[in-house]
Amino acid sequence: MIDSLTRPFRGKTVDDIYINISHFLDHFIMLIFAKAAYDAGRHFGFSYDEIIVYGAVGFVLFGGMAPFAAQLADRFSRSLLMVIFHFGIGFGAIMAGISQSIGQLITALGVIGIFAAIYHPVGIAMLVKSNKLIGFRLGVNGVFGNFGVAAAPLITGLLLTIGDWQLCFIIPGLFCIAYGVAFARALKDDTDNTSKSRTSAVESFAPNWKRALAALALSTASGGFIFGAMTFIVPRYFEISMVSLSTSVAVTGLLAALVYAVASFSQIAVGWLIDRYSPRNVLLTMAIGQVVFIYLAAQFNNLALFFAMLLAMSFVFGQIPITDAILSRYVPDAWRARVFSVKFMLNLSIGASVLPICGIILQTGYSMTHLFTLMSAIATLIVIAAIVLPQQQSDQRIDHALTK
Repeated sequence: MIDSLTRPFRGKTVDDIYINISHFLDHFIMLIFAKAAYDAGRHFGFSYDEIIVYGAVGFVLFGGMAPFAAQLADRFSRSLLMVIFHFGIGFGAIMAGISQSIGQLITALGVIGIFAAIYHPVGIAMLVKSNKLIGFRLGVNGVFGNFGVAAAPLITGLLLTIGDWQLCFIIPGLFCIAYGVAFARALKDDTDNTSKSRTSAVESFAPNWKRALAALALSTASGGFIFGAMTFIVPRYFEISMVSLSTSVAVTGLLAALVYAVASFSQIAVGWLIDRYSPRNVLLTMAIGQVVFIYLAAQFNNLALFFAMLLAMSFVFGQIPITDAILSRYVPDAWRARVFSVKFMLNLSIGASVLPICGIILQTGYSMTHLFTLMSAIATLIVIAAIVLPQQQSDQRIDHALTK
């Protein structure tokens, strides 16, 4: 019976634009709570420092359920899982919006995390199945994802000015369900018949793939913590460090959104670079930039903070398409969903540790400035990962041609 229900979705694909919009929604829905947490905490009798810890449930499941989503995609179809993704996060957001207790809210955030986990291993695998301009297309996809990051504090801040934290979940939830219908209707037959058997896929792993995956694991773990921290605490950091500019949650949300939106375009530039230059060298540059500018962002307030944070986020976001592009060079399509799932599980599970760690640090008397200093130190691990990463022969040929 299950096979008969899933058969219409097999062998289906969708244009990049639909996958990109789904990336937007994935990050947007996951970060509504980051901006709405303060008001939700007041509603349930918790301080901001106390309630953000509960958000870890959704982020743990966001990463932890990725391998399970990849297995289901391999068992049934990637397109089916992507349809389920939209309905699942929409339903979870509505659950959060109608929560009447902190327990119900935590459960709803967990539901969002479970279904949001589908996107990265399944959606990205759909995107990179075609090897054409992978770096650029991943860069564009990353921009959509980070526009979701940018839109979360902006739209949530605006909804807070006309309603409450519950409205911030309900309206996006309804939109996700409606878009799920549009996504399902946009599915079409996949004319790419180049998929290989699992046996041949094992043989087509690129040389030095084990060393490459080990280096990417270190980069992913470090980058996951930094990305999680930067996307969650920056809106609140702006609220307490830009008081001479504004004390309105809508304005500080707008400033955070501008940082995320402008910085996200760095991914297109980086995507263009990794189609032409050694991804290893590009990763090293992005890592050094994170070390420097995240530290500098902790030293300023008000307008100077805005520009320092903009540069820091450009390097943080710029790293995102690099690891996926490198993975696609070492791992064949038949294995990509599973490898991507492990990568995103590691990335997002580490990112989930941001919330309890930030809560503990803040509750013990340290300031948010110390958090940024910590992230700058963690970024040095990405530098090490870039140095360890092997350089492929194709990269060496490109570098040699460029130096002639």
